[in-house]
Amino acid sequence: MIFETLDEAAQSLQPMTPIAGLDLGTVTIGVAVSDRLLTVATPVETIKRKKFGIDAAALLALLDQREVGAIVLGLPRNMDGSEGPRAQSTRAFARNLEKLTPMTITFWDERLSTVAAERALLEADTSRKRRAELIDHVAASYILQGALDRLAHMRTQ
Repeated sequence: MIFETLDEAAQSLQPMTPIAGLDLGTVTIGVAVSDRLLTVATPVETIKRKKFGIDAAALLALLDQREVGAIVLGLPRNMDGSEGPRAQSTRAFARNLEKLTPMTITFWDERLSTVAAERALLEADTSRKRRAELIDHVAASYILQGALDRLAHMRTQ
């Protein structure tokens, strides 16, 4: 089931079940997974995109292996908050993925997540080649960590 916001999706999350964060690009899908307590996002893998069916099968196999119960998709909004073609492509990916899995799917504003990931990799003195290999799943971890922080804040209110 697709929920527009994390706040709406929160009720459907299973306790002690990890959540995945996805940074959906045109060439790759960055994947990060949380711990069971939903406190820390860890970059896991970058899937090279081919066709939706192949991408979805690889993604769902990885998420099943890690016992993930929900997916947070980074929604690439424009800086003014509007949605462009990439956001529409992300929504279409979510609709197609929803047909293949009972997992909760929701969105998280990913503005500047790739910039933050790039900055972190630069600070770690990562080579240009290595940054290119890591950027997508590190960006996915920034997306997921933002969602996890929001969930933690919701629990304390």
